[in-house]
Amino acid sequence: MPRINNSIIIREDIEKVFNITNDISKWNELFSDYHDNKILNIEKEGRFTKIVFELGKGNSTWKSYRLLDHKEYTAIAQRIEPMFPFLYMHLTWYYEHHPEGTLMTWVQDFELDPGFREPLDKVTEKMDRSTKINQENIKKIIEENMHSLVK
Repeated sequence: MPRINNSIIIREDIEKVFNITNDISKWNELFSDYHDNKILNIEKEGRFTKIVFELGKGNSTWKSYRLLDHKEYTAIAQRIEPMFPFLYMHLTWYYEHHPEGTLMTWVQDFELDPGFREPLDKVTEKMDRSTKINQENIKKIIEENMHSLVK
């Protein structure tokens, strides 16, 4: 199964980074490739929050869920529907205290649908590049615009 694993250090408090990057309503501002986001359901219980949402990118829209662990600063997500071009798409975001702020790591495990025509190496390269661009963009936004992002 292909895996993409990228990390970045953001010079800001872990709780702030965790809350901002998991605020789906701000994803069209944080991510360069999402033009639409819609929260369908939020459930909170104790240290956990489950969010079901839709994202739009280009001509494609899909539904995913995200499970946030506010104590361990971890977010687990999975694409629900439609799955194509994937058979499986699972993401885990880890946030760790770091002397310079927060170390944010994104891990994506996926498998492509056999009917998808683009080669796996090209898809993996494109997703890896996109992840790095988005992490750099988020870092810049959080470090330069912290006050306007905090609720």
